[in-house]
Amino acid sequence: MKYYRIIIVFLALGFLCMIPVMGVTTYLGGSPHISAAISGTNEFTAGQDASVKVIVWNSGVSNLQFETKGTIERDDLPTTAKMVTVGLSAGNAPFIVKSDPQTVGDIKSEGMVTVTIATKITSDATEGEYQLPLTIRYTYLASAVQDTTDVLQYHYQQVDETFPITIKIKPRVKIEVLEAVPENLNIGSEGYLNLTVKNIGSEEGKKASVKILRNGASPIIPTDGSVFIGDFPRNSTVICRYKVVVSGDAEKQSYPVDVLVMYENREGDVVSSVSDTIGIPVGGKISFNIASGPVEIVQGSQSVIQVVYKNQGTTTAYNAQARLSAVDPFKSSDDTAYLGDMKPGESATANYQVMVDDGAVVREYTLDTEVRYRDELDNSQVSDPFNVPLSVQSKPASGGLMQVLGIVGIITLIGIGAGYYLLVIRRLQRNE
Repeated sequence: MKYYRIIIVFLALGFLCMIPVMGVTTYLGGSPHISAAISGTNEFTAGQDASVKVIVWNSGVSNLQFETKGTIERDDLPTTAKMVTVGLSAGNAPFIVKSDPQTVGDIKSEGMVTVTIATKITSDATEGEYQLPLTIRYTYLASAVQDTTDVLQYHYQQVDETFPITIKIKPRVKIEVLEAVPENLNIGSEGYLNLTVKNIGSEEGKKASVKILRNGASPIIPTDGSVFIGDFPRNSTVICRYKVVVSGDAEKQSYPVDVLVMYENREGDVVSSVSDTIGIPVGGKISFNIASGPVEIVQGSQSVIQVVYKNQGTTTAYNAQARLSAVDPFKSSDDTAYLGDMKPGESATANYQVMVDDGAVVREYTLDTEVRYRDELDNSQVSDPFNVPLSVQSKPASGGLMQVLGIVGIITLIGIGAGYYLLVIRRLQRNE
């Protein structure tokens, strides 16, 4: 039994010696070979937000490959670009690069990746070709040394490579607003905006239209925002007129308006210029005040009062009509008055028939009034309410006494007349 076990052990050892040793593939002398190029269009226009797509590929190959027995298999290949980072810089080009350098991972031999980089071409960029530096950073396996049968030591090398990326700036129409003249642009009204626009770009626009657009929440709102001008050659100037509305919640200040040109370029595509933002001054709403002093009215009386209105605005109020709102203790049977056309600074008088109660408290009162008018474009407008001052006066204290004296006087006269009559009658009787 003892010899039987020994024979089995020797047979097992012999069988193991007959198993072939597995081979390990080893690569020597290779490295990555990185290239880069733009994918898609590389032509953009000034002022444009552009997404630049770049393809990065690795065409590296190994110089030597062999198989050895009993060595440790390597995890990395010398042709693999590891931890690749891609970053674009503007250099001297009129570009703004918005994307930070991007890590795209490992690129094996014959592999490729696409990187999208957000950029913006400055609005003052001129026509031509520009070279933007594309920097690619990676590491690769430079060597692997196996000092012992079970230890493999790696040596990596970092590489920075820069590739020129060619970007073309196409010619385009670029505008400059030389003059912006508002007409009757007041709060809550409709008016006109006259623009003088020049093409300072390098492109001749065909079938061009000059457009104005509302800027964000600006209270200046175009009602007809496009003027067709036809051909728009370089260095040419056009004058355009637009109707706009100013919202009622605006203030007396300047507000932005965007101006751009839609045109057909030399390739037959309909494109737009970069917008030019300009400030437009808005005048205050036409306002009125009371130029006359407080109107006096006696308790329990009815009278025609006169109120003088003055136009404090900067434009003419046409066909103006004033209205007085009578409240207790006042009443009015005629509360509307026609003022006519009122130029800035002019005044007009309104007559109202007003009654005041006997029990009205003697003090100062104010009644609301407003003016309805038509603006330069014949739109109906209403002023903000304002106050007419009235002063209620007490009845004269001598009024009752005078009535009593009047009655006494009448009685006295009657008595005197009666006495005189009797005296005359008696004399006549005596003479008879």
